[in-house]
Amino acid sequence: MQSVRAMAPPASWPALSFALFLRDITPGARQGGLTAPLARPSLGSLSAHTPISSAAARGGLAAAGAFLIWGTVPVYWKQMTAVSPVELIAHRIVWSLVFLLGVLAWQRNFSSLRPGLAGARAIGLNLLASVMLTLNWGVYVWAVNTGQVIESSLGYFLVPLCNVAVGSLVFHEKLRPLQWTAIGLAAAGVLLLLVRVGHVPWVALTIAFTWTIYGLLKKRSPLGPIAGLTVETLLIFPVAAGLLLWWHHTGEGALGRIDARTQAFVLSAGVVTAVPLLLFAHGAQRIRLTTLGLLQYLAPTVQFLLGVFLYHEAFDGARLQAFSIIWAGLVLYSADSFWSQRRRLFA
Repeated sequence: MQSVRAMAPPASWPALSFALFLRDITPGARQGGLTAPLARPSLGSLSAHTPISSAAARGGLAAAGAFLIWGTVPVYWKQMTAVSPVELIAHRIVWSLVFLLGVLAWQRNFSSLRPGLAGARAIGLNLLASVMLTLNWGVYVWAVNTGQVIESSLGYFLVPLCNVAVGSLVFHEKLRPLQWTAIGLAAAGVLLLLVRVGHVPWVALTIAFTWTIYGLLKKRSPLGPIAGLTVETLLIFPVAAGLLLWWHHTGEGALGRIDARTQAFVLSAGVVTAVPLLLFAHGAQRIRLTTLGLLQYLAPTVQFLLGVFLYHEAFDGARLQAFSIIWAGLVLYSADSFWSQRRRLFA
């Protein structure tokens, strides 16, 4: 499939890609759709009347829309600084589950949940993934609402390099020289933050670590993106719902005690969580992995720009040097991945 060229202004991508995506999750289109594991479809799975370039373009718009939403989501969480991050995550879990169950009901595909609940091993795997995801969400929301958007963006910049490091340590994958160099540059950037700024970037490291482990667990799961997130939120739902009910009983909960605007934002947490996931799943099935790999940098880049220019967070010369070293590692990693895939493609 060909890579995607820009077909609409970036500001219109989320709305346009969601509109394109809607027709693909109707009940009649669910076979091989978003409830299936993420995989590149065969040429035969595409409509005979749909050019491959058109499918790739739709996929590119959907993926770009997902990453742009993830990039701008700090603006959303900033509207709820009056609510504690722990309560926000509990609401996110509860309302995400409600929204996802609605999607599965629309698709008439509750059977897709069965593999994730079939046996102790599957439940344990998904429960651990749920814990990692909850920790990731919690640290991220806390960081955003305490003025650490830049450091949270660093965490997602580090994720690709953490994936490579975990591949080497856990799966004993042989790394290429440029991959080792990229990991070394990332480590040097983190060390520079520690030495020059006197600060361990624990927010960034926690976000990168939990997301990397979550991704590792997802690779071992047979579930597709919607079914996977549904099972994960279902398993942690009793804790989240129990906390919300207790806080409401003791008068500490936000709902009913905050202004209507903030309550509307809280109740929309499920939609804000699930929609970019659906867009990402739609896009990942239709575009090259190299294209998807480059698009993933949209989210932390937008977050970084928001932290610097909208929220005016501290970003001095020492931080610029550290980020520049880490960015250099990402450039090497991306270039190495690109050339490696080209060699395999034309071998």
